[in-house]
Amino acid sequence: MTRFATSTSLSAGALIALLAAGGCHRHHEKEVTEADVTAAQQDARREIEQAQAEARKDVRSAAKVSGGDSHTVAQARVTGSFDIAMAQADGEHKVALEKCQMLEPTARTACQAQADSDYEALVTRAKAMRQSRAP
Repeated sequence: MTRFATSTSLSAGALIALLAAGGCHRHHEKEVTEADVTAAQQDARREIEQAQAEARKDVRSAAKVSGGDSHTVAQARVTGSFDIAMAQADGEHKVALEKCQMLEPTARTACQAQADSDYEALVTRAKAMRQSRAP
């Protein structure tokens, strides 16, 4: 093998190694589609429905255990309402974050910050509602 052939082989090998190594450092994000957003919306609906079912069950249980004590039942209703509001906040947040993932990277950060801010506002509202309705 000539000196030129050896040098060319090494250069080609080095180039391939460099390209392969460069590709390893790329962050491969899953491409989010409308189907992912729809799936997040369906998950959110299921979580809300589950929270509603739990709230109804807890109110019935409180009424049965307490013999209809209005304070205990009222507390169960407040807790159920809070849990439903939190499920709604969580669901809206997850859907919003999925939608943000569909945006270009430059717009994504602002979108995620807005989604987080909206979520915090919903959580604050749910906590205030729970506090104001506490028996």
